[in-house]
Amino acid sequence: VIDKERPGRGYRHLLRKKDIFDFIEILPHWDELAIGLNAVLLAAGEEGLYGWYDTGVVGICAWPRDLWTRESRDYYDMHKDLYARLGVASEPRGELILWKHTEATARAFQLLRVFLHELGHHHDRMTTRSKIASTRGEDFAENYAIRYEDMIWDRYIAKFGLD
Repeated sequence: VIDKERPGRGYRHLLRKKDIFDFIEILPHWDELAIGLNAVLLAAGEEGLYGWYDTGVVGICAWPRDLWTRESRDYYDMHKDLYARLGVASEPRGELILWKHTEATARAFQLLRVFLHELGHHHDRMTTRSKIASTRGEDFAENYAIRYEDMIWDRYIAKFGLD
């Protein structure tokens, strides 16, 4: 099931349900990955949160209405390779980095990093013996996202482009 909440004040949904279905088509091993996944929710926006995973549900949060995001230097370090690949301009702002997204680059970030990261938490849960909790944490989910992103990059560009 793919469902959608209201985006909330100051946010908007850049992803449509169709985008999720189209993205799923380019993911290898989707039938296996989808086991135990009950829903993908295009969730309300929340400051400092791009997505979440909660036992069988992946949430992808609505994006800030103005498209630009402000993140810490640590966050920059974790995502700079993808942002460079997407061509997202950035500008230091004191302790933060201002990311100047377009709709296409924000959508790509939501699918290639946020969605894949949260699917990493799901995969983590489903590959534990008990299947009750995601035990390997954020590093596992982030590395999972990066690995999948590299695998599907060419298919992503062919399907979605960056325009």
